[in-house]
Amino acid sequence: MTAKTALVISAHSADFVWRAAGAIALHAEAGLSVSVICLSYGERGESAKLWRQAGMTLEKVKTERRKEAEAAAHALGVADIQFWDLGDYPIALSEESLFRLAGTYRALRPSFVLTHSREDPYNRDHPLVSEFTQHARIIAQAHGHKPGETVLGAPPVFLFEPHQPEQCRWMPNVLLDITPVWEKKLAAIKCMAGQEHLWEYYTRVAEQRGVQAARNSDKKITYGEAYEAVFPHVVETLVPTEGRK
Repeated sequence: MTAKTALVISAHSADFVWRAAGAIALHAEAGLSVSVICLSYGERGESAKLWRQAGMTLEKVKTERRKEAEAAAHALGVADIQFWDLGDYPIALSEESLFRLAGTYRALRPSFVLTHSREDPYNRDHPLVSEFTQHARIIAQAHGHKPGETVLGAPPVFLFEPHQPEQCRWMPNVLLDITPVWEKKLAAIKCMAGQEHLWEYYTRVAEQRGVQAARNSDKKITYGEAYEAVFPHVVETLVPTEGRK
């Protein structure tokens, strides 16, 4: 039996940590092979701490951000992390990279996909990557794209939480209990030394989502992550699966 996989598309090298590290760790522990694609390092727009150091260069920033992301991926149990180095502020999403992602979809056949919100007035890279992710999924499903290859099915897509959700018109409709793997997420967060100012912020976000998840269930939940599902869920029963008490 082929092992199940999951795919995370991250605009910058730290996004998958702040927004989806809990989901990654949970599913890696459950035996899924999780692949993370960092389309850029966030070298221009999300590395202010590094740029304040004397003698800093673009390549040095990329090297440091890559080290951070690789350490975080290791802490979470990521099976494969890729760095496509497409630049940031603005990110350069070419037709070549679009077809590359469509090919990745077909090769991995992920059970689910995680990526950015559809809107973000504070960071144009994020909604561009969200659209890019959706577009590649559609291409991978097309029978006329590279005929003879097995087309992609219909993996669900979940949009992870933007930094200022109210301004992004992002509506969470999935709350994930990440309490069992919180220490892994915290360890990954602390790998992102270039953005240390966000450590406490995303700890508070996890606590807040944990409270909300507990109020919407009969479980004791301390830490959570929230997602917006793009497509309807297809289920066989409306009875909730019994979870951890």
